[in-house]
Amino acid sequence: MAFPTAISLVTLGVRSVPAASAFYERLGFTRSCASVEGEVSFLRTPGVVLALWGEADLAADARQEPRRSGFRGVALALNVASGVDVDRALAAAAAAGASIARPGTATDWGGYSGYFADLDGHLWEVAHNPFWPLDERGLPTLPD
Repeated sequence: MAFPTAISLVTLGVRSVPAASAFYERLGFTRSCASVEGEVSFLRTPGVVLALWGEADLAADARQEPRRSGFRGVALALNVASGVDVDRALAAAAAAGASIARPGTATDWGGYSGYFADLDGHLWEVAHNPFWPLDERGLPTLPD
């Protein structure tokens, strides 16, 4: 069997599943009934499932030591249709309780992007890439 490359789920380790769930719901994510109140939340997206699980539980499941401070070497990303949409999304994230890590700015590759950190410090990039059109689900279309 070839390695499966379809990413189906992204799990964020969080300090408080209820607080993180409420934050993401303020951003507009919807929770699945498969969630277990206070233990794990599964949020719908047009692509992968976004899961929120207690960071200690996630670390134990992966047999890893939890690491709370500093840059984790990972950023999730949302692509939007315009630079104006980047700024609107960052403003909505800040209104929901996020901290803005980098305001929207023009990029050296011809786009526009900025970053916010959620309640647990997970970085999210919000970007407009004029070279990657969005499909009907709002997902980027990569060139061949």
